[in-house]
Amino acid sequence: MKAGLRLFGPLMAPRTWRTTFHAVAAMLLGVTTGLVIWLVVVAWWGALLSLIEGPTGHPLLPVLYLGVVAFGPLVLLPFVRFFSALQRERFRALLGVVIAGPRHDPGTGRHRLLRPWTATSTWRQFAYHLLAPLVCGAGGALVLLCWAALPLTALWEHQASGAGHAGWFGGAGALLLAAPWAAHGFAATDTAMARRMLGPGRAERLAERVASLAQSRADLVEAADTERRRIERDLHDGVQQRLVSLALNLGMARAAFTDESPEILEVLAAAHDDATAALTELRDFVRGLHPAVLDDRGLDAALSGIAARAPLPVELRVALAPRCSPSTEAIAYFAVSEALANVAKHAQASRAEVVAERIGDRLVVTVIDNGRGGAAIDSIGTGLRGLQQRAAAVDGNLTVVSPSGGPTTVTLAIPCA
Repeated sequence: MKAGLRLFGPLMAPRTWRTTFHAVAAMLLGVTTGLVIWLVVVAWWGALLSLIEGPTGHPLLPVLYLGVVAFGPLVLLPFVRFFSALQRERFRALLGVVIAGPRHDPGTGRHRLLRPWTATSTWRQFAYHLLAPLVCGAGGALVLLCWAALPLTALWEHQASGAGHAGWFGGAGALLLAAPWAAHGFAATDTAMARRMLGPGRAERLAERVASLAQSRADLVEAADTERRRIERDLHDGVQQRLVSLALNLGMARAAFTDESPEILEVLAAAHDDATAALTELRDFVRGLHPAVLDDRGLDAALSGIAARAPLPVELRVALAPRCSPSTEAIAYFAVSEALANVAKHAQASRAEVVAERIGDRLVVTVIDNGRGGAAIDSIGTGLRGLQQRAAAVDGNLTVVSPSGGPTTVTLAIPCA
């Protein structure tokens, strides 16, 4: 019983019937679409040869040949793409195999007509449809032969007798038992060929992967910036308000209990000073996470605040219209903040200049100081390496030009979107 199931079980398996239907559909569709493509190619080639050999017969024939030569490729390309879509749908519907279609870059101007024919994906699809009548036709015919061998032998059994009779039925039975494996093998071969020729190529897959990684990276940057803004709001509306209330209450208590003992007054004074210092540190921390003024009034106002708090004179020039994305403005804000902090700490400069402008689709921020120079991205304690990494995360770049003796120029260029 178990041996019979192992022998005849594959004949009734659902996968066998799916691959069999797939083989029959491949044969019918492949032969039909392949013949259409071949007819267009032969007609175009024949018209071209007729034009080369010179006009013969009716005077309008050269005009007809010229039209076929001129418009044949324009007709062939939609046929190739449409038939490729039909074939991919066949794999999806019958085998559950999803084959992504190659992306088509339409190009611009005069390249719109030539770009599809220079794409390797077009020629791969074209080759598949030229081979389809042979490969799909032969594979589907073989699968049908395996299934139909026994019924055909039964119809023709009167033509054989004796040993020949047994030989015909034995061969037909062997073909029937081999039918599932023939269907599976053809499905695997056809799928491999379709993935190779109807789907995106290696270069296209790499390009899609790069685009996907770039989008994922941009999403991570946006998510991190959104999370910083959320933390800033929570701290501003929660902890900071409580510290403000605590500092006010301690200040009022310190002013009200002037008649208490010196020990109590000293404790109140220390608590009030600690609360005030904690509030100042928290405000600096919140501003370092994401300044609220950046969302409320834009990069111009946020950079004005940095320049006003700087310990040296800073000339600020901002020309941003329209505004860039919040993530871009945040990166520019922190770059200017870090650069001015480095100027105040390391450069021994007497003045600095900050220029922020939108050039095309990029935000360019330049920080210049008249200090001693010698700064580098890899310098320890400057934070420039972190700024360079943040810029690179959004396909931007950070450059530092700082010869010995100065001046130092830090330039950040990042996409606005």
